[in-house]
Amino acid sequence: MLKVHQLSFSYNTTSVLEQLNFEVRQGEHVSVIGESGSGKSTLLKLLHGEYDLDQGEIFWKDEQILGPKYNLVVGYEFMKYVAQEFDLMPFTSVAENVGKFLSNFYPEEKKERIAELLEVVELTDFANTKVKTLSGGQKQRVALARAIAKQPEIILLDEPFSHIDNFQKQSLRRKVFKYLKDKNITCIVATHDRDDVLGFSDRMLVLNNTKIAANAAPKALYKNPETALVAAFFREFNSIDQNIVYAHQLQVVENSDLKAKVIHSYFKGAYYLIEAETEQQQLFFEHPEPIPTGTDVSLVIKI
Repeated sequence: MLKVHQLSFSYNTTSVLEQLNFEVRQGEHVSVIGESGSGKSTLLKLLHGEYDLDQGEIFWKDEQILGPKYNLVVGYEFMKYVAQEFDLMPFTSVAENVGKFLSNFYPEEKKERIAELLEVVELTDFANTKVKTLSGGQKQRVALARAIAKQPEIILLDEPFSHIDNFQKQSLRRKVFKYLKDKNITCIVATHDRDDVLGFSDRMLVLNNTKIAANAAPKALYKNPETALVAAFFREFNSIDQNIVYAHQLQVVENSDLKAKVIHSYFKGAYYLIEAETEQQQLFFEHPEPIPTGTDVSLVIKI
């Protein structure tokens, strides 16, 4: 289990994180979300031991995670960290990069292990390709495979699919997160992408103003977002009478007290997102068809 107690950290005199307390169980998948600059990446680096804490403690099981004041080499054998910058060997092959930290005493087992990992990150056809010729997204996948090669107890992922094309991202995300769950590897992901969270995370940590603003299951936070920050992470929303109402919860009816004039219709594939305005505010709602600009509509909240 990972235990974080009273963690505080600042860059020079600028406070980034203050008095964070949370735990992560073995095999649990936790996503860390927040606005840019909220400290997501910094938190992962602190968990990895890259910085010294101003205050507090971090433990993985019975071992304390310490920073560079105490460790000549940053990091721990039981933990892997995949940053947004990839530390790869550009002039060697994909397979050689993935197998860098695997033992050479059992060459057949090593070969099989590399093949398994390349299948997980969908790079089987690139096994013999030199890393320097790969795209950014392919390099990101090599970094993921190398991180899980020795099956760490805990893995820290910083925007793990940010460089990967959308048409590949969905299947890759499923394969990687399923692999980590099957192997009971604890996973902490810093992300701005809701698809990294919904369907995969056991829990979400929401960072805001140096603190943990929320710590709960994604489903619970989605159904009852206490702040605009949480609601905005999931989908388009409105604030009506101080209540958060998602766009899909507003429905057009023949007549109601909530009236608005349509400004624009945005095609979203399975539906249209309609932008409208009342005398007091702007509203967004979903509708199966576009609505002509200037149309007056009546809306009700359908929970």
